Amino acid sequence: MNSPINTQMTMRNWALLALLGLIWGGSFFFARVAVAHVPPFTLVLLRLGLAALALHIYIRGRYDIYPALKRRWPEFLLMGLINNAIPHAFIFLGQTHIGAGLAAILNATTPVWTVLIANMATDDEKLSASKISGCLLGLAGTIVLVGPSALAGLVGRSTTIPLWALVLPVLAAVSYGLAATYGKRFRNLAPPVTAAGQLTASTLMMLPIAALADTPWILPMPPMTAVLAILGLALVSTAYGYILYFRVMAEAGATNASLVTLLVPPSAILLGYLFLGETLQALDVAGMALIATGLTVLDGRILKLRYSA
Repeated sequence: MNSPINTQMTMRNWALLALLGLIWGGSFFFARVAVAHVPPFTLVLLRLGLAALALHIYIRGRYDIYPALKRRWPEFLLMGLINNAIPHAFIFLGQTHIGAGLAAILNATTPVWTVLIANMATDDEKLSASKISGCLLGLAGTIVLVGPSALAGLVGRSTTIPLWALVLPVLAAVSYGLAATYGKRFRNLAPPVTAAGQLTASTLMMLPIAALADTPWILPMPPMTAVLAILGLALVSTAYGYILYFRVMAEAGATNASLVTLLVPPSAILLGYLFLGETLQALDVAGMALIATGLTVLDGRILKLRYSA
């Protein structure tokens, strides 16, 4: 039986979560370059498949990975389904009618869903006022951060956004919440094994989808810039990113691991400001401040010090 998780975030956990937010925020850079030359389903397949291959090479049979894959393949299939295949597909389909900014806002509801699901499904991550308040503050910060550009894309539209295009990204967030809670059962495995198992499973799921939708074998060879972007997306944002994600989940619980969805938008904006010459607006700073406040409330230590003083 697994021991209870200490859901109090340590400084190391926060550092890993911040690094993960930076890495997943950087995935927008890679995807922006790659998707111009590679169809989306094929890009997802390459991202997952190359990441899975890299992790198998990195592990090289250590951590008893092959007995674990053989023994727990149904669990890895389910994890790959709800953590990769379903949310990726739902977000992609939703973005055929909504912009990336609005999709990011809807995806940032993931911690809220994770809190609610973990409260019902676990004994060690129960609902609290600080969890709900922190998640809602973080969501409000994401809306302030991304909202103006998302709403600007809606102005002047001649057609109404279909309801399903708004619902699918929310369902993707629910799926991520389910995956975060379900992933607790893998905390007795080394994080690279959990990452490799779910990526291998989701690669097998995406293979027939990409083959039917894109017929990738007839596509022209993408330019070197796109190849490098795909490698960055697969090796850094996915293979290494999921090792960090499952490590935080094993140490600090599902709710805390899901907070990375609040860190991705500010990370992407900061990277754009630092490396692409993009401007940083007052609303960007306000949104980041709200997100930081939400994370502080979730952490709880400053509030405890205040009331104990």
